[in-house]
Amino acid sequence: MSQNVSALLYIVAGVLFIMALRGLSHPTTSRQGNLYGMIGMALAVLTTLVGHPPAGFGAWILVILGIGIGGGAGAVIAKRVPMTAMPQLVAAFHSLVGLAAVAGAAATLYAPQAVGILENGHIHKQSLFEMALGAAIGAITFTGSVIAFAKLDGRMSGKPIMLPQRHLINIGLAVALVLLLVLFIGNESKAIFWLIVLLSFALGGLLIIPIGGADMPVVVSMLNSYSGWAAAGIGFTLGNLALIITGALVGSSGAILSYIMCHAMNRSFVSVILGGFGGDPAAAGPGQVETRPVKQGSADDAAYIMKNAERVIIVPGYGMAVAQAQHSLREMADLLKKEGVDVKYAIHPVAGRMPGHMNVLLAEANVPYDEVFELEDINGEFPQADVAFVIGANDVTNPAAKTDKASPIYGMPILDVERAKTVLFIKRGMGSGYAGVENEVFFRDNTMMLFGDAKKVVDNILKAF
Repeated sequence: MSQNVSALLYIVAGVLFIMALRGLSHPTTSRQGNLYGMIGMALAVLTTLVGHPPAGFGAWILVILGIGIGGGAGAVIAKRVPMTAMPQLVAAFHSLVGLAAVAGAAATLYAPQAVGILENGHIHKQSLFEMALGAAIGAITFTGSVIAFAKLDGRMSGKPIMLPQRHLINIGLAVALVLLLVLFIGNESKAIFWLIVLLSFALGGLLIIPIGGADMPVVVSMLNSYSGWAAAGIGFTLGNLALIITGALVGSSGAILSYIMCHAMNRSFVSVILGGFGGDPAAAGPGQVETRPVKQGSADDAAYIMKNAERVIIVPGYGMAVAQAQHSLREMADLLKKEGVDVKYAIHPVAGRMPGHMNVLLAEANVPYDEVFELEDINGEFPQADVAFVIGANDVTNPAAKTDKASPIYGMPILDVERAKTVLFIKRGMGSGYAGVENEVFFRDNTMMLFGDAKKVVDNILKAF
């Protein structure tokens, strides 16, 4: 296959990736977007294999094994992993992309003749820069994603973990990386390359460890962007147009999404990139579970209140995802609509553990798209709502974000559920949210707590209807 044909096919694959992103921007076209993405990736892989075939039978066996093992593992994981575990799965996949960038850079360094980047027996300076930068970003992505996975999967605390002098340490590591990169370009030292990788591993972990659970959806988006730039960097080194296009698309779209989410959360985009968000040391103390009395209700109480309401706004959160209550919730909403109740869903930008988590779960339960509203579109309707039905959403409804400057979620826009006439709040118990903060809404006079597993509570409400 000629270089011109390969370049053309890579461009076609790139157009398909752009169409995939476009399709994924709305639930009604998301399936089609996924299909475009799969076709584009298959085309890019086939073009690479035909245009630059593996050298020899053994190399072909390795390629086939790699595709078979990776594809098989991906298929099994996709079938087995529940939607509640999707955020940590995405973080785990980001870590693999980062590690692949490191491996690709290392392979290029040890076998530069295979990709034609030698000149007078030495690697091109530009290629040295590209592989060092790609490896550094990939290593940061790897350890950052591993930490994000551990936090999302409950293997690490979701509270912000403040390290002493963390900003100075991060700045020192960044300066050291720049100096090592310059030295590496000057002498092609393999030892310096691996030192760059090790320091980048350390920096990736240190950037993500201080970030609290309430900010984790932004972290997932940010790491997605990092993984794209790492792939693009290695694409330049390998001279692979598909890697460059795909990496740039992933990197830029992830950065744009992070910016949009930071704006929605009143966070600084620069501080997100530098890992300096998630609360100050004063905000990092453990959330105390208070002993003030709360108003506790039953499923019968909730059913009576909602059947006699005119407007009900449902606020889903991670508790709904864990209990897999979205289907029961949609049945409840359908029954309320038959009673003449106006039902809407309010989605916070960071509800759940990753961008769009709640939207996907509601779509899975066939909730009509026109009933689902984002924070800025529905927040003004809570004062007119008879009932705010909160199902497992804690941090995103906590008024401490507006009133408590010592709170790790201070400054984050929230859904103003406390302004509804009645708040029905489903929780397993009185524990604090993922960010480690007690929710003041629990103790309001207009709040009725419905304790228990979210699905069981909603099923009991359905029976009460």
